[in-house]
Amino acid sequence: MTTPRAPKRARVTYRRATEADLDVLTDHRHRMWTSIGHRTEAEISEHDPRNRRWMRPRFRSGELTGVLALAPDGTPAGSGLVWFRPDQPRPQISLLRVPYILSMYTRPEWRGRGIASQIVRRLVADCRAKGYPSVVLHASEQGRSVYRRLGFERTWEMRYWVDPGMRRRRARWAAAARRKGRKGWTGRVTRTRSRRSRNRSRPPPPRARRSGPGRSAA
Repeated sequence: MTTPRAPKRARVTYRRATEADLDVLTDHRHRMWTSIGHRTEAEISEHDPRNRRWMRPRFRSGELTGVLALAPDGTPAGSGLVWFRPDQPRPQISLLRVPYILSMYTRPEWRGRGIASQIVRRLVADCRAKGYPSVVLHASEQGRSVYRRLGFERTWEMRYWVDPGMRRRRARWAAAARRKGRKGWTGRVTRTRSRRSRNRSRPPPPRARRSGPGRSAA
């Protein structure tokens, strides 16, 4: 079913997200995970109250802030957060926190309007005003082109799953993405034909000539 598009001339406004917006932000994060497609609905629903409990004290302390995009009627069209998470000391950087952008989401009917880009620009501007030298994020497959256009660079952070069960689950998610014929969490997925179908498409080998009187077998 095609999602109805919002009117092209509709004007979107932006404001700072606060603790009073926890319901909206929890809903948007839930929808973000659903659209990424790496978790079951039960896993995402179980995560919702834990995430809400995590956000509340960080909004109160200022460790977490965000931006809400609002449709003309005042309903939320998208949102994004930045968490000033604790970090280790580094040469020439005295700050012991690093801004981390997370929970980026735009409702389907409002996509393609540059809303995500505007939210990120506002989050980055907030970090710049606070004196931070850089901002980091983990880009989903769907959002990488947006972040590249905004000047984000790829880094070489790596991960190792200590829990072998999680490693197996990630492999199953990647396999499910390949079956759906779309990009999965590991990046670009190239669909390949099975060995049987490849063999069917090959021409049959030439038949060997039978040996007989005056004829030698090759």
